[in-house]
Amino acid sequence: MGTRLKVLSVFKKLHRTRMDVFREDERALTAARLQINEEFKKNKNETSEENIEKMIKMGSDVEAVLRETVLQVEHVAENKLLLRPREGLLLENVPYCDEPRKKS
Repeated sequence: MGTRLKVLSVFKKLHRTRMDVFREDERALTAARLQINEEFKKNKNETSEENIEKMIKMGSDVEAVLRETVLQVEHVAENKLLLRPREGLLLENVPYCDEPRKKS
């Protein structure tokens, strides 16, 4: 895949992730959109293939962090928060067990 297509792919993936992670939070959606667009515009004239590959890697890493670690929390009362996890986010939460599972 050409470098230009890789950059465009990461750009689109970041925006899709932003839309999913910050769903129903207009302030966060706007801030994330502005930050993504600003970073890509800032580096628009980069010509070094090595630097572009590093930035593509950084963009992919940022997208993974957003997708895997960011949670939405809403204030519902004084000293009370409501956790709104995305579907599939908390699936790896397996209770600790002293005895190993028996293979069947």
